[in-house]
Amino acid sequence: MNIGSRRRQAGTETVEFAISATLLFLLLFGIIEFSVALFDKATLTNASREGARTGILFRPDPRDTTVGGTEDAAIEQAVRDYAEQYLISLGGEAEMDISIVRSDASMSPGSSVTVTVDYPYQFLLLPGFVAGLGDFIDLSATTVMRAE
Repeated sequence: MNIGSRRRQAGTETVEFAISATLLFLLLFGIIEFSVALFDKATLTNASREGARTGILFRPDPRDTTVGGTEDAAIEQAVRDYAEQYLISLGGEAEMDISIVRSDASMSPGSSVTVTVDYPYQFLLLPGFVAGLGDFIDLSATTVMRAE
């Protein structure tokens, strides 16, 4: 190879690195982003389980199972406590919607409690790089437990 052809190819390594590094970093951040989203989904599932477990605990009569009553507040607090401890939310406190449905207001044995947690997961880095992803995706977890 002569000196003239080397001068014409002087910046090819830099261009090749720029192309391949961009793809590599996009793939790396995508893996990290979706791993965090899957971790948050598992955390929401466990948080809804904690809430449902709190809802089926035995309590002496009279039980306050009205909408917004003390038992609903205890269930929501159990969900929020678990989520605050484990959820990866870099935008501050997690904004969750928690819904509680009972099959029987008296919570007799055999009745069930359904706890559903909805959470808008906000992406960390990807929306700035990939158009069409939006700012968030909705993660949801539902747990049904029966009182025994």
